[in-house]
Formats: sequence, structure tokens, C-alpha cells
Amino acid sequence: MAAQTEPQPIWKLRLNGVVLGLHSHSLLSDNGGFSATQLQTVQTFISTSKIHLQVSPFPLLRRRSIEKLYRHSPPRRWHWPEVISVAKNALQLVASQEGIEFKFKEMPVGGAALDLNGVPLPEETLSAAKDSDAVLLGAIGGYKWDNNEKHFKPETGLLQLRAGLKVFANLRPATVLPQLVDASTLKKEVADGVDLMVVRELTGAKGFGTNENGEEIGFNTEVYATHEIDRIARVAFETAKKRRGKLCSVDKANVLEASMLWRKRVTELASEYPDVELSHMYVDNAAMQLIRNPKQFDTIVTNNIFGDILSDEASMITGSIGMLASASLGESGPGLFEPIHGSAPDIAGQDKANPLATVLSAAMLLKYGLGEEKAAQRIEAAVLDTLDRGFRTGDIYSAGLKLVGCKEMGEEVLKSIDSKVAAAL
Repeated sequence: MAAQTEPQPIWKLRLNGVVLGLHSHSLLSDNGGFSATQLQTVQTFISTSKIHLQVSPFPLLRRRSIEKLYRHSPPRRWHWPEVISVAKNALQLVASQEGIEFKFKEMPVGGAALDLNGVPLPEETLSAAKDSDAVLLGAIGGYKWDNNEKHFKPETGLLQLRAGLKVFANLRPATVLPQLVDASTLKKEVADGVDLMVVRELTGAKGFGTNENGEEIGFNTEVYATHEIDRIARVAFETAKKRRGKLCSVDKANVLEASMLWRKRVTELASEYPDVELSHMYVDNAAMQLIRNPKQFDTIVTNNIFGDILSDEASMITGSIGMLASASLGESGPGLFEPIHGSAPDIAGQDKANPLATVLSAAMLLKYGLGEEKAAQRIEAAVLDTLDRGFRTGDIYSAGLKLVGCKEMGEEVLKSIDSKVAAAL
């Protein structure tokens, strides 16, 4: 029988330890006679605005492929390269500790793709994303493209990417860390101990732009089929089971027909999860209750637009939107992982951005996208240790602590990952 050779990825990722021009230590070694089966590549696509990470199982190394998508052009005008590089370094370090190998690939999406290709999501980018194991995405948006027609806006590329990857469940955790309770705008006794998860459905809003006379109009139609509600509700029930067993479904069932069906289906599914306590709340009341008594919430499940608003509100309870990560998951295929903050072009290139939301997005990628729980815990513990040691970027700074920039914060996180504190997990 002819000897089998390891299949090569379609992208060139590794040249003398250089991954797509980004200097990094390569975890690849000579196959040493291992079979193609042992070296089978598991592709992961991490989308950040321009980077891809690939992993494959080795006898001692588990390989993953991550695609990073760059969304702004030129890159140095936006802060995503700063924060993404921190997350990438964190991934590489925990990989070396856990026997994982990551490969990265950069592809354009959003503003960068518009400038380079004239469209917000090139076919090549979507194809690469589908072929990967996970996608790490940088912040999207920017003043340059604010006045573009809808189909030429960076955000359209994000919507197309979500649709292409068939992700429908957006998990957005909001936890007030003990180290940052004083950074919250709420009273300490209100904010202290808040730990909630918003499960947001991603596919239910559809819009159109002209009427029968060709006049420009603006309206959106929310459409949910039974199976779409059922699948997001199941994700939420399963999430609540793994947390504190409480699920609050947020809707507007007193007014909106889509919400009436939503409440009906979620209520019917509750019988399958007797160990989860289900409650319902109108969205306007939920917005008030998040400020009045956020600790009453464990897991929240809601539709696309309500989830977008409530999760951003919840982020400010934690002290800064610069701390919050997210994961977008489908029934199969690569997940999409990104911080919920924007691109902040006003501080780009000034070493002021907080990289922790992107670092924690990388942890969610490891946990939810690749099943690498221990590696995810290493990163999460390192973030807590860095905060324990008093390091703060401007958005979470308090008097008496050490004010640092994006680069130094990243360096301190790496020190913590490499320390006995993180390794103990």
C-alpha cells in the first residue's frame, strides 16, 4: 500500500515559524512517521478582521484551525489589531501548555473587504470561515463607512457571515468581577455578585427598503417559525441547567404576535426541563429590572433585537463594555467569537484599548468552540489574576491602581497564564 501523506491546507500558514507574517513559535514538528489519521486536520476559523487559526490532532498535540477576519482598512486606523494580537498570544501560550496547536489565517470582512474587494463579505472569506474550526472576529464598524448604502456597510458583512455559518444562538455573559465592582455605575450592593447570561436569537429580524412606488421606506418584520424558537429555547434551557437553574424568557407578548408564539413555545418546552425554573418578563420591565435588581437573573433568553439591547445594558453593570465577550453558535460547523464592543476608532493606535473582552472571547472559543475547557480556564484565571494584581486600562481604572495600555495589559495577562496561579487550574 502506498504511504499516505498528510493533506495540506489550502492556505499557506507556516513559513519558518512565521504565520501569515505574524511572528509566532510554530508548534508543528516533523511527523516522525505518524499516520495521516493521527495527523488529521481539524480546521478552525477565527475571524477577527484578518486572521486564521488551524488545529489538528497530533500524538501529543491537538491541532485547531482558527480564522481571524480583519474588518477595517487600513488596519492601523482601528484598534482591533491591538486587541486581537493579545488574544492570539494568549491562545498560543495556553496551546503550548495544553498540547494544542493553532494555525491562524487572516481574511477580510466588513470595511477592510469593502476597501479591498468592494463587498463587505468576499466569497473567499466565507469559504475559509466555513472550512475552519472557529472564527475569532474583531470589532466591526467605523466612521468611514457610516454613510454607505446598507449593502455596502461593514455590518452587512457580519450579518452575511452569521447567515453563512448558520449560527443562531448568541451567548453573552455579564459578570461583575469582585475586582471591578467599584467600576460599575450601580451601587456596590446592587452590582456585587451579578452573574448572568443572555442567550440571544440571531436570525429573526428581516427588513426591506422600498414600497410599490419605488419610494425609499424603512421597516423591519420580525418572523419566527416554531423550529427557530424551539432551537434557541433548548440552548437556553441547557445553558440554565449548567448554571443556577433559572431561565427568564423576555418578550413583548402583550403586543407582538411573534412574541406571543415565542412565549407559547418556550412554555411548552419547559416540561422537558423540570430542573429549570422558567419565568417570563416583558422587555420593558426586563430593562428596568436589570438596573433595579440584576442579581435576580441567571439566564435570559430573548429575540434578536431585545437581546442586542439588553446585553449591552447588562455590559455596563459590569463596569465596561470592554470586558464582555460573546459566542455565536449553530447546530454544527464553526462558531463565531467576538467582543461585544465596537472598533473605537477615536482611540485607535494610541495603546488605550482594553483587550480583555477579546481575550475572554478567545476563552469562549476554547470552551464552546473547541471543547478545550482547561485551556479556557487558564485564560479566565489569568484575566482575574491580572486584575488582582491591580492592572487596569482607562475604561476600568480606579484611583490607587496601575493604569496601563493595551500592550502592557496583554503582557501581564501572558505573565499570569504562565504563572502557577493559572496553571493550578
